[in-house]
Formats: sequence, C-alpha cells, structure tokens
Amino acid sequence: MKDLTPLKIVEELDKYIIGQNKAKRAVAIALRNRWRRQQVKGELQQEIMPNNIILIGPTGVGKTEIARRLSRLANAPFIKVEASKFTEVGYVGRDVESMIRELVNIAINDVRTEMIKDVQEQAEEKAREKLVDLLYPAPPIIPNETEEETHKRTERYERIRSKMRKQLDQGELDSREIELSIEKPRGAQIEIFSQTGMENIDLQLGEMMAGIIPIRKDQKKKKMKIREAVRYLSEVEASRMVSKEKINNEAKRRVENDGIIFLDEIDKIAANYSKDHSGADVSRSGVQRDLLPIVEGSNVPTKYGIINTSHILFIAAGAFTVAKPSDLIPELQGRFPIREELHSLSQEDLRKILVYPRNSLTKQYIALFAAEGVRLSFEEEAIDEVASFAAQANEKMEDIGARRLHTIMNALLEDHLFNMPEKKSRKVNITQSTVKRKLDKIITDEDLSRYIL
Repeated sequence: MKDLTPLKIVEELDKYIIGQNKAKRAVAIALRNRWRRQQVKGELQQEIMPNNIILIGPTGVGKTEIARRLSRLANAPFIKVEASKFTEVGYVGRDVESMIRELVNIAINDVRTEMIKDVQEQAEEKAREKLVDLLYPAPPIIPNETEEETHKRTERYERIRSKMRKQLDQGELDSREIELSIEKPRGAQIEIFSQTGMENIDLQLGEMMAGIIPIRKDQKKKKMKIREAVRYLSEVEASRMVSKEKINNEAKRRVENDGIIFLDEIDKIAANYSKDHSGADVSRSGVQRDLLPIVEGSNVPTKYGIINTSHILFIAAGAFTVAKPSDLIPELQGRFPIREELHSLSQEDLRKILVYPRNSLTKQYIALFAAEGVRLSFEEEAIDEVASFAAQANEKMEDIGARRLHTIMNALLEDHLFNMPEKKSRKVNITQSTVKRKLDKIITDEDLSRYIL
C-alpha cells in the first residue's frame, strides 16, 4: 500500500474501466486515506473515519467494477450486497449484520489460502518424508544384535531410503499405488431450519456440543497413485502447520482495517420509494435505520469474534432515477460524505471499452475462439459499427451501459459460436459489412430488438 499512490491507483483502474475519472479519483483518495490513517500514531488513529462514497449513475457504467478492482488492488476483503435485499428488524428476510458475517467468511478463506501457500513447500517436504516412511518403514529392532550389525543395518536402511527419496523426487514412483488411512472426524452437527433469518446465526453450536457428544473419527483405507498421495498428504500437513487462531486474528484485522463493502441499489431503499408503494412492503426507512449503526461503526458478533465496523469502507451505488441521495435519512446521508456522479456511456466510450481494457470483450471472444483453434479478428470499422449499434440500442430502449455490448456481441457471433466445432474454418474476420448484415435488421425492428437485445 505504501507504493500504491492515488495516481497509481487511477492508472491501474484505467486498465479495466474507461472514463469516469472523477469517481476513480474519489475511490483512489479514499483507499490511500486508509493507509495514511494506519501511519498515524496514538489515539487519533481510531478517530479518523473513512470517507464513504455514493456513486450515482445508470446501470452498466462501471460502478461495481470500480469497487471490485479497487479491492483487488489493495488485496482487501470485499463483498457486494444489494441494499434492497435487506429487511427491517422484525420482518422475514436478511438482516443487515449478515453482510459483515459474509465479509468475515471471505476474509477467513483468503487468509487460509495465503497461509497454506506460504507453508506449501515445507508441507510437501513433510508429505514426501511420510510417503518414504510408508513405502519403506523402519526395520524392527533385533534383540542381541551387535553394534556393528546394527550400524550396517542402519546404513543400509538410510541408503535405500535415500534412493527411494530420489526416485520420488524424480517422479519415477508416480504411477505406483499406495494405501493410505484417511481420517474423517465427525463432530456433532445441528441444523437450523427457519424462515426468520436463523441461518445466519453463527453460534458455534457444533463446538459447544463437542464436549458433550464425543467426536467419532471415521477411518478408511483408500488406494491412490503416489502423485495423488503427495498432493493429499501435502494438504493435510499444510492444514496442520497453519494455526486456526492465527488465521482468525489476521482475517479479523483485515476486515476491520481494510474491508470494503459495496452497497448496490441503495436508491431502492430511499424514502421516496415508500411513498409510491403501499401494502405489505417493508419500510425502506427502517432498513436505513438498521444500516446506520453498521456504517457509522458498531460491534457485530460473528463466530470468529466481535467485528468493529468503524473503519470498513462503504461504497454505495444507485441509479437515483426516481429517488435522490437527499431522500435518504439525514443520519445516513451524513455517513456518505463523498458523492460522485458517473456519466452515461457515449458511442466513443463503448468503442474504447471494446478495445482498450485488459479484459475487453473482443479479447475475451478472441480467447474463446482460440480454444477451438480458430483465429478471430476484428477490423477497426467493425468495432466502430458495433459501438454505434450498442449506442443506438441504449437510446431506443433502456440504457444498460456497457452491458449492451454483451448482447450485441453475442448476437453478432452466435452462428460462429454454435458452428465452430463442426466447421473446419481456422480464421474468422469480422468486417463492417458483417456487422451491418447481422445487426441492422435487429436494431431497426423495434419489436425484434426488444427481445434480442
């Protein structure tokens, strides 16, 4: 993070997201401020709060992608949740604290993977030694044996082990079979069936009951190839070498200091919606009131310990076509001091999206065609035409931003994608006339375009 300056963060985001420079600058500053806070000494460090952000803009303009790429840059625990999925306390549905529990689970998995990777080499070495022990166990002690005889026997044993270890390292024993004892501990399990969000209870009932109900260990013998046995024993050894407590502490630290939560569709819980809807709809303002303590900082119990949410970065997003950010309750507005508007994508933006990002659609389709041994290429005029059709479709129908390119490209290449395995052509070149021939009728026929695009 020390080298990840706001300028470099924006440069990295530029590799995947076209335009939206103001939003990129805002999230880059917010991310850098987290590192700056951690450099502050003393009590003041706890007082510096994150600058939570609201991204305002239509669908498909890059709101989610900005947040996701930001978390990958910082190697931060990240979760995307839809605000409209939450319900007020007392109603059936997901409670707002569940997003913190899910974020912790993601962090636990990430940290465990990293720590296991760090000890993988040592674990593999231990696994190989264990295999050598199984393949050539130590000979029994012979009573009344002279010292010279013991020395000769030990020397011979070590020589054979050394030879076997060398064969194992060179893969000469890979196809040989070995029988391993596999232990499967079976603890007490309690399942909860309920419609009231009880599935999110993270009390460690299994561990609590383990002291009352004895844990059975099911042992079974399994034959496997030596190469499979090395992998299996490496995983077992790596799991033993990594401390569960260390994983939990590191994951907890990451969530509290580096966690990012992307709250999508926050406009759907704005107060204006509750005025337009009547009946059994759950109160939107009630959901906002439940969200407020999480965003402003509170302690959330999870099965890995208490998580303080004070320094988690919240990035909210919404189209705000009906409601406005000012329709949110004042307390929640105050917890999102940064607001950035993302503009709709122009034809030129759509053209750049097709070509420049590292994961652009054209590069994705070229890779898919290459999997079938077919070389796909696009002429510049063809890409301009695709962008033009996408812009027209967004104008005529709902503006779904860059997502329109997916539907356009699929309609354009559908025949090739279907016929590729059978057809023996090794090269496909997409020209401007190909694009016009394939898409012109769909775009001009409004009824057809509604269904296809």
